Amino acid sequence: MANDSAGVFRMILFPSLITLAVTVLRLIGELKHWPRTLFNPEPGGGGAIFGISWLAFVFAVYFAARVHKSQQPLEKAGKAIGITLLSLAFCIAGVFLMFRAIQSASLIAWAPSMAVVCGGLYLMRFAWPSYWAVMMAYALAARIPVIAVMYFAIKGNWGTHYDAAGPIFTAAGWWTEFVHTGLLPQLFLWVPYTVVLCGLFGVITAAAVRRRTAAATT
Repeated sequence: MANDSAGVFRMILFPSLITLAVTVLRLIGELKHWPRTLFNPEPGGGGAIFGISWLAFVFAVYFAARVHKSQQPLEKAGKAIGITLLSLAFCIAGVFLMFRAIQSASLIAWAPSMAVVCGGLYLMRFAWPSYWAVMMAYALAARIPVIAVMYFAIKGNWGTHYDAAGPIFTAAGWWTEFVHTGLLPQLFLWVPYTVVLCGLFGVITAAAVRRRTAAATT
């Protein structure tokens, strides 16, 4: 079954390894100053071809197809899409609160953002539980290595996008910089990005497959 631990592990194993390989390659590319169009070391690293954010969309669709063909197919497409959109609204609200928390450099300011994002993530579970379990596992498998890379990059000031923070954190020390720009954003921005935003495309894909299958059967 797709939602038991062994089934989830088998399903995400190779996608997680591919994602890890891209993370390592990007780090090497930035350290060796390879072309910026491929490995952008600027804050955020936006626009770089080698990155794992776009992989999440690809694997979200892949996982949706796999789970739908297993013993936990998507049953109520409209309900699943509606719940996912509501979950996305929660997460977007949480992200707005997150940007305010980052600017304040206060851990207390993160509490509302984390609460709203966690609520959105949990709500997504009711859209399609078996798919949610796979996406959560993949999101953590993708982002935990990034957290580790950011820890060492920020501590060692490597000059990559992993440690390119604003002056507010540079003056506060490397640990504060890591917590506010590495640890918390990876968990409360990029995990919901993967599970909810990318997961929406997976749910829509499964709904389309379900509709096409039903039409063919009729």
